[in-house]
Amino acid sequence: MKFIRQCFALCVLLFSLAPIAHADEVGCVSTTWRVINNDKVCVQSFKDPDIDGVVCHLSYAKTGGVSGAFGIAENPSRFSLSCSQSGQLKAGKAIPLRQEKIFTQKMSFLFKGLNVHRLIDKPNNTIVYLVISEKIIDGSPFNSISTVPIRSWGGQEPLVPFKDK
Repeated sequence: MKFIRQCFALCVLLFSLAPIAHADEVGCVSTTWRVINNDKVCVQSFKDPDIDGVVCHLSYAKTGGVSGAFGIAENPSRFSLSCSQSGQLKAGKAIPLRQEKIFTQKMSFLFKGLNVHRLIDKPNNTIVYLVISEKIIDGSPFNSISTVPIRSWGGQEPLVPFKDK
């Protein structure tokens, strides 16, 4: 029992320390009719918390029914991600070349999360966004990526400094 409490405390700590973007709901479309709370595919938008000029749209499955209505259903690990340049790319700080988690969303009551990571492909001058499902014990191979080339916008050069470590 003590081990489970320690794992739970570690999960809460890890979720609270991540630099997470805020998402806005774009909308949901019902996919399966249920008497209480239909299954849906929902779309959210969020901006990269460290790089101005990037917007991402994320679609994901949301389980309905009684368990979905009470927020205890485990949503499937099926999602799609599309990110694009929406203005001049500008970072307020140096962006690490290592991967960083920039967005997370709970997909079950306790131990499953949908996470978006930012990776930098410096040789190809591209920002790569990867969405995966993470579980404490067993993750999922389902994933989706989107890329944003680092280029000028309206004649202004991008201001995205990188740091190696």
